[in-house]
Amino acid sequence: MKKPFFLSIVILLWFIACKSSQKAYRKPVENTVIKTQEPASPLKITKSKVVTILKKSNPFSSLSEPSICINKSDTSNFVAGSIYDNVHVTNDGGKTWANSHLKSRYGVFGDPCLASDKSGNIYYLHLANPENKRGSKEFLSSIVFQKSTDKGKTWSDGVAIGYDNTHVQDKHWIGIHPVTGELAVTWTEFDAYHSNNPDDYSRILFSKSNDFGETWSDPLKINELDGDCMDSDDTVEGAVPVFDKQGNIYVAWAYHNKIYFDKSTDGGKTWLDKDIVIADQPQGWDIDIPGVFRANGMPVLGIDNSNGPYQGTLYVNWADQRNGLDDTDIFIAKSTDGGKTWSKPERVNTDKTKTHQYLTWMAVDPLTGYIYIMYYDRSRYTDEKTDVTLSYSTDGGGTFKSITVSEKPFNPFKGAFIGDYNNIDAYNGIVTPIWTDLSVSGISIKTCKVVFRK
Repeated sequence: MKKPFFLSIVILLWFIACKSSQKAYRKPVENTVIKTQEPASPLKITKSKVVTILKKSNPFSSLSEPSICINKSDTSNFVAGSIYDNVHVTNDGGKTWANSHLKSRYGVFGDPCLASDKSGNIYYLHLANPENKRGSKEFLSSIVFQKSTDKGKTWSDGVAIGYDNTHVQDKHWIGIHPVTGELAVTWTEFDAYHSNNPDDYSRILFSKSNDFGETWSDPLKINELDGDCMDSDDTVEGAVPVFDKQGNIYVAWAYHNKIYFDKSTDGGKTWLDKDIVIADQPQGWDIDIPGVFRANGMPVLGIDNSNGPYQGTLYVNWADQRNGLDDTDIFIAKSTDGGKTWSKPERVNTDKTKTHQYLTWMAVDPLTGYIYIMYYDRSRYTDEKTDVTLSYSTDGGGTFKSITVSEKPFNPFKGAFIGDYNNIDAYNGIVTPIWTDLSVSGISIKTCKVVFRK
């Protein structure tokens, strides 16, 4: 009797020891899993009510292509513009807006581009309007630069960039050095706009200012391959410049079903002999969207100039139809080696539908490094109703989440011009998407403020 009893005691002690060992082992594993599943610092997202800045009851009115900037010296002051000559200003963080018209001795004819430097200077670039001959063979143009030092109340008369009395200038954008405030502008020059003459070409030009826009360098051609002049896929177009903290300048644009890239390491004096192909752009940048008169997928270049973990990373955002003519999507690629090599394109929109997402624009917050991409979105509908979606990434473009910023969809219709772009700015967690809303009841410029805080 003693032997079985003794064995029973041994077995019981062994069983208790095993259970204790299992508990001791499982506990840290469970804790580790919990830690990896919980975000280290979840974002609190606060979206304001959508505001209609300006509306016209005639949907065929000229009102589109909005651009916006946050004043980096006063983040309650946003300044925006829209075609042809509208100026929109808020001093209460976007709650109320005042509208006026921009004037210049060169004339004002659309393609507004607005930006703010760290000192609070506001820059407004647009096309000139010499003798109001746009669309005619005699039409010649330049890029016009105007500056406001009082939060958008008043503006300088303007400086012409690129006017040579021979060519047409178009589709410009500005980049600002985050440290010195130097300015760079890139744009497309046409030998003759909409010409099908094979001897007429388009090219990407660059100009720089070291005195806050008072004077500009002579335009310099930076692209290797010239395009045609048809203002479509085989035209070089959509050039966007950015600076890094060291003063290197980077530019991306679209041409012949590809996204191209160039860079200068000597302040814009010299550029790469051979342009770098970032990615294919199936079906090109001139995209056909049902119900829309014209749309494009031109690239937007951005850079992380924060002090965060992805500092120096370049990002390119665009739209294309690689997934089918009935399935336009938004894409991003990135480079961590100054543009030498690029990641494969990753889709930004997180829906699982075969619908259209188009007219994208991107902002990279210079203080947080977070990426914000806005676009028109039809993923929730089976017809042409359209939302405005904001996708964001806090991990250097590794993953994206999305929110709808419009409060109700609009239903565009072919024949009315919705514009070639929308726009977005971001600074210290404040994000300001701005877009055109189009329906048979009218056309309007809308915006809202979205705040991202840890």
